Amino acid sequence: MAEKTSDFLGTGRRKSAVARVRLASGSGKITVNGRPFENYFATELLRGLATQPLLVTESAGKFDIRVNVAGGGPSGQAGAVRHGIARALLQVDANFRPTLKSNGFLTRDPRMKERKKYGQPGARKRFQFSKR
Repeated sequence: MAEKTSDFLGTGRRKSAVARVRLASGSGKITVNGRPFENYFATELLRGLATQPLLVTESAGKFDIRVNVAGGGPSGQAGAVRHGIARALLQVDANFRPTLKSNGFLTRDPRMKERKKYGQPGARKRFQFSKR
C-alpha cells in the first residue's frame, strides 16, 4: 500500500520515553495512543508543554496529529511529544528551523536517570561509613 505524501513524521525522545508523531493537514485534532489529547495528558501544564512547537510556529489548528508514545512517565512523554512535533514541523516547512532551534525544541534533552552502582544503595548514595 502506498503511503500518503501529506503525512509528515517525527520521532521525539525524552528520558526513556519515545514518541512517534504523524502530522497530516486537518483541523487541529490531536490523538495520543488512540485517546483524545485532553484525556491522555491530564494537566494543563503537560498539554502546554507538548504543544509549544505548534504555538511558536503559529501552526495550531492546521494539522491533525496522531501520536504513539511509549516508556517513561507523563512529563517525559510530554517532552518526547514536543520533540517529535518539532521534528515533524521541520518536514512541513524548513523555514520553521530558526524559530524551533532558538526555542530549543530540536535539541534532544540528554538528561537521563543515572544507573545504580554495585556496592552502594543508589546511583550516588553510599552506605553509612563508620570509622570506629
